[in-house]
Amino acid sequence: MRRILWLLLLLCCAGAVRAAPSKAVLVLGDSLSAAHNIATEQGWVHLLEVRLGQMEPGWTAINASISGETSLSGRNRLPALLAKYKPAVVVIELGANDGLRGLPLVALRDNLASMIDAAQHAGTRVLLLGIELPVNYGPQYRDGLRTVYADLAGQKRTALVPFLLDGVALDPKLMQDDGLHPTAAGEPRVLDNVWGGLRPLLR
Repeated sequence: MRRILWLLLLLCCAGAVRAAPSKAVLVLGDSLSAAHNIATEQGWVHLLEVRLGQMEPGWTAINASISGETSLSGRNRLPALLAKYKPAVVVIELGANDGLRGLPLVALRDNLASMIDAAQHAGTRVLLLGIELPVNYGPQYRDGLRTVYADLAGQKRTALVPFLLDGVALDPKLMQDDGLHPTAAGEPRVLDNVWGGLRPLLR
């Protein structure tokens, strides 16, 4: 009888280990995170996977980014991704396509807030990645966009990288001809920008 009880206990423990969520970083983004026009292995999310393996054993990166993604489509996709992967950290890199289309900032804010709430409700830590628009969009819209990310990070108590392409966007050698996406040479700098906000969340 005692042996049977021990076997049951071992089986329960094994089941608990299998059920435990992995240390996963889920990246929900657009073409800036989907290695646009470069090899997947050169994109910052793949470089993050490599760095995690070297510096944070046990952690992995899941790239759920899609070129052309807006904050609304990301908002609609996130619940299923949270249920499937049960990540410990969600990195939200959305808003560039909203901005390029001149969509209302109030809608962007609502969508980002909903994603943050969904992630936090699932017990997931959040890193918000801010973006900037070209100067031809005018100071009012550009300043408003910055404010959306800064205000949400403060109100929702999330980590924030104010500008994903800091140190990259204004360097022609690190940007593709479209002026919007980094070259392969710029992706390591993008990762460094993300890493500063992400690493404390892995502790």
